[in-house]
Amino acid sequence: MEPALEQEYLEYVTARLEPLRRTAYLLCGDRHRADDLVQETITKLYVRWRRVRTTGNVNAYVGRILYRTYLDDRRRGWWARVHLSASPPDHPAAPGGDLEDRMMLDAALARVPDRQRAVLILRFVCDLPVDEVAQILNCAAGTVKSQTAHGLAAMRRRLGAPTIAALKEKT
Repeated sequence: MEPALEQEYLEYVTARLEPLRRTAYLLCGDRHRADDLVQETITKLYVRWRRVRTTGNVNAYVGRILYRTYLDDRRRGWWARVHLSASPPDHPAAPGGDLEDRMMLDAALARVPDRQRAVLILRFVCDLPVDEVAQILNCAAGTVKSQTAHGLAAMRRRLGAPTIAALKEKT
């Protein structure tokens, strides 16, 4: 790759590395696997950088690479995902929140189906609009909306949050 293109690639990756790591962590729930997902994603991006940089939305393209890499990782057998360690993993501190609440949210999010989890993370953590999430996941905007509704309902059930119907019954 030419030096100018490589510099452009490095600047992009440097600016987007932390958001990619955060998104990958929320998708898979493990910092080491998240780092592996990001590494694989930016490697695939490097190979395609000449073509990708001219697309209208590089972030959406990279998000799609990350999401598909995550799905590919999930489809591998259990032997490819087992990692042994001498000590329990540390949990990142919740920025501006209680660690216990964050751990409960992470546990509930981990039990939501993969596609719904991806939609929730892209919509609410990455703060992407419905159309951009639809582009990343290669689906219709209506699918993103329904997956969001189903994912939020699943999170509420897992966290024991009252539903609107239950609140109406109490009044």
